[in-house]
Amino acid sequence: MSTAALQQALQDAQQAYIDLSTGAKGESFSYTQGDGAKSVTYTRANIGQLQMLIRQLQQQLGIISRARRAIRPIF
Repeated sequence: MSTAALQQALQDAQQAYIDLSTGAKGESFSYTQGDGAKSVTYTRANIGQLQMLIRQLQQQLGIISRARRAIRPIF
């Protein structure tokens, strides 16, 4: 995916998260691609998956770094 496409996907995912969190929009969406019709359903029950998608896109864009383990001294 190009950087522009990743940025657009991130923006769409963030807007979907906001809309879903505030109840501003529906939770089920359908669209048509070359290989047929598709549908996506986001519910409050799987809002965590949407958060993970946003985090993944941010990592791919370099906005946030991967989580690091705690550094523990060895004596």
